[in-house]
Amino acid sequence: MKGRMLFAAAVLSLTLSAGLVRAAEDPAADHTLASDQAKAMSESMKHDFKVIADAAKDSAKKVAGTAKEVAHEVAAASKEGAHEIAATAKRGAAGAKAAVHGEKTPIPPANHKEKTPATPQ
Repeated sequence: MKGRMLFAAAVLSLTLSAGLVRAAEDPAADHTLASDQAKAMSESMKHDFKVIADAAKDSAKKVAGTAKEVAHEVAAASKEGAHEIAATAKRGAAGAKAAVHGEKTPIPPANHKEKTPATPQ
């Protein structure tokens, strides 16, 4: 939706710019009228560019917020994976130690728990 608004604002700006070029090629007989028209056109263009800048700023904020959420999810998944790797390494070291000492202690099974997804707050 914002993309369409940006496109419409850009088209409007280009149309207004073309009007300024035509006005410059065909000067009006009354210089005050031409000055007033140029001022109105300039103000209109400034407003259009402000609308475009505001829309871009809002979009950038939304993208940054989404990126932050994704980064937190990736970090949580990485942390969980690191814990699982450490637990596996610990079990493997315990099994190797038992084998070196000639013990017949079985390697403890992995602790597989069903994890429920965290609810966003």
